[in-house]
Amino acid sequence: MSTMNLTLLTDFYELTMMQGYFKNPSDQIVIFDAFYRRNPSGGGYAIAAGLDQVIDYIKNLTFSPEDIAYLRSLNTFDEDFLDYLSSFHFSGDIYAIPEGTVVFPHEPLIKVIAPIMEAQLIETALLTIINHQSLIATKASRVVHAAKGDGIMEFGLRRAQGPDAGVYGARAAMIGGCVGTSNVLAGQLFNVPIKGTHAHSWIMSFPDEYTAFKTYAKLYPNACILLVDTYDTLKSGVPNAIRVFKEMKDAGIELKNYGIRLDSGDLAYMSKQARILLDQAGFEDAVISASSDLDEYLIQSLKSQGAAITSWGVGTNLITSKDCPAFGGVYKLAAVSDSKTGAFIPKIKLSENTEKITNPGNKTIYRIYEKESHKLKADLICLVDEKFDPSKDMIIFDPLETWKKTRIHAGTYELRELLVPVFLNGKCVYDSPSVMEIRDYCAKELDTLWDETKRFTNPHEVYVDLSQKLYDIKAALLEELSTESLK
Repeated sequence: MSTMNLTLLTDFYELTMMQGYFKNPSDQIVIFDAFYRRNPSGGGYAIAAGLDQVIDYIKNLTFSPEDIAYLRSLNTFDEDFLDYLSSFHFSGDIYAIPEGTVVFPHEPLIKVIAPIMEAQLIETALLTIINHQSLIATKASRVVHAAKGDGIMEFGLRRAQGPDAGVYGARAAMIGGCVGTSNVLAGQLFNVPIKGTHAHSWIMSFPDEYTAFKTYAKLYPNACILLVDTYDTLKSGVPNAIRVFKEMKDAGIELKNYGIRLDSGDLAYMSKQARILLDQAGFEDAVISASSDLDEYLIQSLKSQGAAITSWGVGTNLITSKDCPAFGGVYKLAAVSDSKTGAFIPKIKLSENTEKITNPGNKTIYRIYEKESHKLKADLICLVDEKFDPSKDMIIFDPLETWKKTRIHAGTYELRELLVPVFLNGKCVYDSPSVMEIRDYCAKELDTLWDETKRFTNPHEVYVDLSQKLYDIKAALLEELSTESLK
């Protein structure tokens, strides 16, 4: 996967449109925005992820001789166009919100400024990368939030929708806050912690459970988490684990990173009973980890029941984002350059569905923080040439229900621009942090949210407003188009 050429990872119509643009040449530069319309899982936020793979994709975006030969075999593309593709490279600008950032609907996660053929080609790959990894990072952050400080390990590889989803899903899960992954390839590629115990088959391959535990403990004395539910959790599994722990202690082996794992049954009841047995035996610091089709809702429920679980392994429901399997990101034209002046002319997409009407123009995003608490107050989408002064009052308003206005008093807020340059004139100008650095950054980002925004049911909505200047341009375009349709 690390060496796969992704140039043809595109929808066929992107290439047919490219040929159309090639046959009708122009020097038109356009702006496309990649954004999403609704938060996953009915939540109050999402986590941006996938930018590092987007960077690799753009850097390696070239048509190989094999690619050209395949396209020629389709009998759709002319030779002059294929000649153009053979020397193709991306020459435009890309701005993006850094990975691990908390984001909200309608904000451009990525902005592409490029010749229209180039901007059109990269649409599909950008969306599949950003959509998938942002979805899994968001799901992971919700699971981590439910665990309230307990460690979450991602181990969904065998249930992922293929190797690529398993590997990059593991990366996204780490960004969202997981402490490790079972995926060894992800560990190698991204330098993240890998963790794991053993399967029921290990226990079943020995004459008895005790022998299986003792053999495993001898092999891995410093990472001895024993799976105790193969036969009878409380009558066999936990007592045999305690027997092995006692033998290790008597042999002078320092017990660390040790404990038990539960993978079935009533996890709340079993964990509490297991805790009693472990504590009575003098193993108060033994870990109790749990798996078994967990998600944020079940973890939250188990914790409310007093489950004595301190480490959680989450697989299928995380790596597939089972309750919300698609992020829904889109890529829409926002502006085209004037052939005479080079200035950008705002463009808008209309729809009967208000949610699908796009925001026009060359835009950026400012995040507004409450100065005293550094909590996120609102986001403001505006035009790139707009400037705001925190020493002055700011008035923001809901772009749909415009009578809803808020005055933010001078000196009480701070501003941060979210979009940063990634490519300029085709050259990468951005250094991606490591996955673990992005994970730490994401944790700080989540701390800027109020608890009401992080709750799973009816979360508080973070307002994403438009500047007055951008709102006026959008309103004028809507009025112009609606008037035109009446003629």
